Parts: sequence; structure tokens; C-alpha cells
Amino acid sequence: MELHTLADNIRKGNIRAMGKGITLIESKRPEDARKASQLLDLLLPHTGNSLRIGITGVPGVGKSTFIESFGSYLTEQGHKVAVLAVDPSSQITGGSILGDKTRMEELSRNYNAFIRPSPAGDTLGGVARRTRETMLLCEAAGYTVVIVETVGVGQSETTVASMVDFFMLLQLATAGDELQGIKKGVMELADAIIINKADIDRQKTELARQQYQNALHILRPKSRNWIVPVQMVSALRNEGIPGVWEMLESFRDAMRQSGEFDENRKRQSVDWMWALLLDDLKALFLNHKDVQGVFPQVQDAVAQGVTTPSAASRRLLDVFRR
Repeated sequence: MELHTLADNIRKGNIRAMGKGITLIESKRPEDARKASQLLDLLLPHTGNSLRIGITGVPGVGKSTFIESFGSYLTEQGHKVAVLAVDPSSQITGGSILGDKTRMEELSRNYNAFIRPSPAGDTLGGVARRTRETMLLCEAAGYTVVIVETVGVGQSETTVASMVDFFMLLQLATAGDELQGIKKGVMELADAIIINKADIDRQKTELARQQYQNALHILRPKSRNWIVPVQMVSALRNEGIPGVWEMLESFRDAMRQSGEFDENRKRQSVDWMWALLLDDLKALFLNHKDVQGVFPQVQDAVAQGVTTPSAASRRLLDVFRR
């Protein structure tokens, strides 16, 4: 009954209930994981009604400024906006900066916006393992646009692109040789390239826009129903922001009309299931009492070159199967 009450309060948009639900989702305790799963089952019929947007870019490109400007514009248009900002965790202490609410001061005070900074932890690519579940919770709470901000380093872009409807790459025109700074893999993931800080040097920004468009022509199209645009904005001056939303609406209409929007979400759900299954199997394996008994010695033997990784893997699996 307690979970039913929590689910009802989340659906009403209660901020404290949302915080409690997300904390439950992010908890590593087995009993909390079961409760989180039950909570999501209760909320699932009320999810799926948002536009999920991933935003990435190198540090300094102005992601937080852009999200604050973009989010404020959307709330003015009547939308409820959730921002899931994943901060990099220290590999030494495990601590995180968690400073997004400080960087998005105006948006964090907006009644129709919800900002949740989450530590990346030890998940590959710096994306919190439970970001997907948190998206569902925000959708159940009535948020019509959910933005996932990546740390902009490592392999996080691929992970975020696999959980959103639209993946946006923020770039700078004033950071030197633009084409040298483009990572082909990230370019192939992008549904749009947004050049920020266009007010600094408009001539150079226009040149960069042309270079990005030329680069996109030689890449394999991500979708046959969408041509990746390159747009220029100045988030600091709120210039070009309405055009970004118009572009996103055009994308959503084109994808839904073709059926690709729903197909992508179905595929993402299946991929999500496999990712969670592999994570759970790994945890089950490492927490097995017999495996725990021999794991340190086997790992040390591999490190010392006494045995091969493949032989060590087979030995551990044999112990697990007993």
C-alpha cells in the first residue's frame, strides 16, 4: 500500500515523492531494487508521453547554459521539463560534483521544471545505470520533455543515444579547427548539431556551420526520414532557441508519421532489458559465495601471469555452476 501511495503522489507531480522514488531506483540495496521494480510497474501505464532528448558536447561548450535557456523557453510554452544531469564521479573517492542546480539557477527555481543531478558511479560511459527508469518516473509525473545531459567525455554519448528519441550534439565555432574536433562516432549518432555561442564571432560560426554540413554529407544517414540539420544559437542571449524547438517538433512529426518513432522505442526497450539482465547476472555471479571464495586468488593469478584470462574465466564459471 505504501508503494501505491508513493506512485499516486508521483503521478500528481509531488516533488518529494519524485525524489523518494528516484532514490529508491538508484539504491543498490536488493530490497530497494525489488520495491523500485514494483513502483515502476505501477507507473508504467502512465509513461511514454514525453519527448526524450539527449544532449552532449565537450566541457565548456555551454551545455548547462543551453539547457537552462531551452528549458525556460519550453516551460513558457506550457511544457513541464525534467533534466537528468549525470555528473562525473571521481575514480578515486567515488564523489561527484553534483553542481547542475547551481549552474541552472533560474531553471531550478521554475515550478514546471525538475532537475535531478545523479552521480555517474562506475557505469560505463559515465551514465547513471538507472537513468532510464528515472525517465519513466518523470513521464509518469507529467513531464512532457525529458532532457538527459551527458558529461561529454568517454563513451557516454553512445549510451545516452540508445535511450532517447533525439540526440543533440552541441559544438563551438571558436575552438580552433572545427573538423579536427569532430569525432566521427558522435557525428553519426547526432540527430542535430547545434553550434552554441554564435554571438562571439558570427562570421566564424557561419563558416563552421557550412563545414559541419559538408561533413554530414559524407556520413551514412542515421535515418532515411530525417536530414540532420546544423543550427546556430546563443544560449546566453536566448537567440535561436525557438528554432531548436521547431526543429524538434518537425523531427517528432516526421518520425511518427513514418512509424520510426515507435519502432525505435520498442528496440530501445528490448536493448534495455538485455543491459539490465547482463548487469543482474554479473551481480548474481560476483555475489555467489563459492565464487567470492576463489575470485581474489584467480584474479591475482591472472595479474601475475600464472594463468590466462580465458582459463580463469572457465574456472570461475565451473565454480558458479556447482
